[in-house]
Amino acid sequence: MSTLAVAVESRSPVRRLVWAMPVAAALLVYPWVASQYQAMLLAYGLVMAIAALGFNLLLGYTGLLSFGHSAFFGVGAYTVALMVKYLNVGSMELFLVGAVVGSAVVAGIFGFVCVRYTRIFFGILTLALSQVLWSLAFKFFWVTGGTDGLRVPTPMLVGFSGGKTDKIEFLAHAYYYYVLVIFFACVASMWVIVSSPFGKALQAIRDNETRAEFVGIQVRRYRWVAFLVSGVFTGVAGALWVPLNGLITPENLHWTFSGKIVFMTVLGGFSAFAGPIIGAVLYNYLEAYAVGNTVYWQFVLGTVLVVLVLSLPTGVVGTADRLIARWGGRS
Repeated sequence: MSTLAVAVESRSPVRRLVWAMPVAAALLVYPWVASQYQAMLLAYGLVMAIAALGFNLLLGYTGLLSFGHSAFFGVGAYTVALMVKYLNVGSMELFLVGAVVGSAVVAGIFGFVCVRYTRIFFGILTLALSQVLWSLAFKFFWVTGGTDGLRVPTPMLVGFSGGKTDKIEFLAHAYYYYVLVIFFACVASMWVIVSSPFGKALQAIRDNETRAEFVGIQVRRYRWVAFLVSGVFTGVAGALWVPLNGLITPENLHWTFSGKIVFMTVLGGFSAFAGPIIGAVLYNYLEAYAVGNTVYWQFVLGTVLVVLVLSLPTGVVGTADRLIARWGGRS
C-alpha cells in the first residue's frame, strides 16, 4: 500500500464523520431541491454504489479481481421478480430477505470454487460461472422470461401509506429515501467490516499471502467469507435496482455488466473506502447524460471514461486525496 493510502486510512473516525455529515445532509434534502428525474437518477447511483462497495471488498481489500459480480446482482434482481411472479409477494422487506438468501447461496457456492485460485485464474473463473447463470436465464425463458425479461411493479414499503397513484413520485421520494436508508446501513456495515480485525486480515492477505498464512491467518477461509459478504452486498443492490428499473433481463447477468461494476470502482479509486461510491454515482450520471444527448453515446462515454482513467490513475478520490495532501504540505 502506498504512503498516501496509509495516510488516508489512518485518519481518525471523527474527522471522517465531519466530512460525511454534510454529504449525508445533502442526500437527505436532494429530492426537495431537484427534479423527480434527478432524484431517481441519484437513487440509481446509490444502488450501484452499494454494488461497487461490495465488489471493492474483494478488489481493494483482498486483492481479488472478479469479473462475475453481475451474477450476484442478477440473482438479487431475479429473486425479486420471481417472488412477484410466483409468490405474489409485494413487500420490499421480503424482497431484500429473499435477495440476501439467494445471493448468499450463490456466492457461497461460487466462492468455494473460486477462492482456491488467485490473479487471472480467479477472474476468469468468476467470469465463466457468471456466464453459466446468464445462459440459464437466457435458455429457461418459460421461467425467467428470456430476452423479454420479467416486470416488477412498485413494491410496498414499511411506514409508507401514501399509495401508488403516481409511480414517478413514489420512486423519486418514498423509494429514494428507502434506498438512502439501505445505502447508509450498507456503508456503515462495510466500514465496520474493513476496520475490524477481519478487514485487517484481508489487507494482510492482499499485501503478502505467504506472510499472512505464516502468522496463522486461514487464507482460503478468509477469502471465502469476503467473497460471500461481497456477493450479498451486490445482491442487495440488485434487489433495490429492479423496482427502479421495472424490468430484469438476462443482460444484467452478462459479463459486460460485471465490467461496469469494475469500471465504477476503478473510476472512483479502489484504494480508498469512498472511491467505489463516488465512482458509481459519477459513472451513472455520465452514462445517463451520454445516452440522453447523442445516438453515439457508447463512443462518447467510452472516450470520456478512458480520458478520466488515464488522467486520474488513482481514481477520483485518490487524486483528490493527493491534491489535498499536497496543498496541506504547502500550507
